[in-house]
Amino acid sequence: MKLGLGLDLWSGKGLRVPVEQVQRAEALGYDSVWTAEAYGSDAITPLAFLAAHTNRIRLGTAVIQVSARTPTATAMAMATVDAMAGGGRTIIGLGLSGPQVVEGWYGAPWARPGARLADTIEIIRKALRRDGPLEHAGTALSVPYAGADATGMGKPLKSILHTEELPIWIAAGGPRNVGLAAERCDGWIPMGFRPAMMRETYDAQLAAGFARRAGGRPDGFEIAPSVTVHVTDDVQKVIDAAKPRIAMYVGGMGHPSMNFHNQSMARVGFPEAAARIQELFLAGRRDEATAAVPDEFVDQGGLIGSPQRIEQRFAEWDGCGATTLVVRTHQPEALELMADLAGTKEQTRA
Repeated sequence: MKLGLGLDLWSGKGLRVPVEQVQRAEALGYDSVWTAEAYGSDAITPLAFLAAHTNRIRLGTAVIQVSARTPTATAMAMATVDAMAGGGRTIIGLGLSGPQVVEGWYGAPWARPGARLADTIEIIRKALRRDGPLEHAGTALSVPYAGADATGMGKPLKSILHTEELPIWIAAGGPRNVGLAAERCDGWIPMGFRPAMMRETYDAQLAAGFARRAGGRPDGFEIAPSVTVHVTDDVQKVIDAAKPRIAMYVGGMGHPSMNFHNQSMARVGFPEAAARIQELFLAGRRDEATAAVPDEFVDQGGLIGSPQRIEQRFAEWDGCGATTLVVRTHQPEALELMADLAGTKEQTRA
């Protein structure tokens, strides 16, 4: 099992890139570090900053929102970061976001999101491969642009930057896009993952996608769920502290009819709680929404407790079929403990 480090860069109204934490993770043998974006700071710029302060650790986005940029702009930005990082270090993690952000913040259409994601993957690949001038006639996106208002003067071009073909992963929880990850990508970032779900749900969805892929499942296909890690002698206190943020995401992050965080909670076995949290949150009863978050939901999605309790529960994650576990923590001792449990210190020495 490889380890990644998931970063939460927003602190109050500002942004902080925890360089020393990332450097320590690299020294402990962590394989990757991950940034995100919503509707404030972007996911790519911090990776360029981290590239200048690290040597080996892979630099991934979890995720770039596909509607925030054209596919070629995404390819250009990530290829640039990779070149600055020495080559072969960046992972292009893509995700859809939702209509509230896509239309309300980026001013882009939400229509045909699945087709937009599939076209984005293929356009990025073609741009990075440089097999010839870039041309793609997709269902949702075309290069050169071929809309009704096109001038007709668009010229297929080839990137002037020579780069490696960077891995593309997508974040997904629903069956269609889990299958798309298996069919067309190099990795999958599960949303709302619990270890038992691999066998119960995702193995079949991944297998269906691999069946549509020439040659089946490729060697090196990666699966990278996230887990919050907190070393403590008061598990309940940590669970309670996590609930307000969960209530905000499950209750209010997205349109009432299309909130992916709400759908994720329902998918992992808490549909009634998800519905109740959203009802209370949207009614302005936020304290009650927070109280409605089940303890079990928080505990199942994290590794919380004493080192002994975390070690016992880590076995389930270690044996679930994931190739990388993305650790989310602010604690140096948690960073060290996970490196011990996954054996990454020994791998670094070797």
